Amino acid sequence: MDHTATLFIQTFTTLLAIVNPLEALPIFLKLLEGKDDEEHRQVARRSCFYATLLLFFFLVFGTAMLKIFEVPLSMVRIVGGIVLLRIGFSLFLPSSSNEVIPTGGGDSKQQDRNVAFVPLAMPIMFGPGAIATIIGMSSLVRHPFTNFSSMAAICGAIVATMVSVYLILAYARKILRRIGPQGVDAATRIVGFFVSAMGMALIFHGIIEVMQQYGAIPKP
Repeated sequence: MDHTATLFIQTFTTLLAIVNPLEALPIFLKLLEGKDDEEHRQVARRSCFYATLLLFFFLVFGTAMLKIFEVPLSMVRIVGGIVLLRIGFSLFLPSSSNEVIPTGGGDSKQQDRNVAFVPLAMPIMFGPGAIATIIGMSSLVRHPFTNFSSMAAICGAIVATMVSVYLILAYARKILRRIGPQGVDAATRIVGFFVSAMGMALIFHGIIEVMQQYGAIPKP
């Protein structure tokens, strides 16, 4: 498998595991309690659109901000790996996210627009783990302005992730009815393992690069 395909698969699987739409299903249904399926799809579409914009913003400007502040990419990989590792371990524990669901009165359509951005798009879909993943994966592309295939792989992975999240949220009732709360919990713990593994891989690559920069080990 070539580098482009590997980068696409790694970015897609890690982002999907970080967003973890299965864990967001109970929150999504609680926020839209009493709404019909069409409104569910509209809010899911809008929240995924917002999250996609945020992901592309950090993909384009994340590396530039690192250069401005003179932060080496090896350190980004290590810190990003630590963030992913922590999130992965936390997925093994019972989630308390259902306790922080915002409520309030006011206009129904206005509230739907609000929940589409907060908390659905941010921080449920787009949080520290997603930021670390995007910047960490883009750091693997050494020449982003010339290596178009690698950047296209990351962009494609972002779009594929958000399309998958939209489909899961749009059919949240059917999915939750089929797999049940125990199925959601089991899936969450499984993806936690893979997120931890991806975080450990980023830490390992970052440490190797730091050791090469300081001459501890020879460069390939």
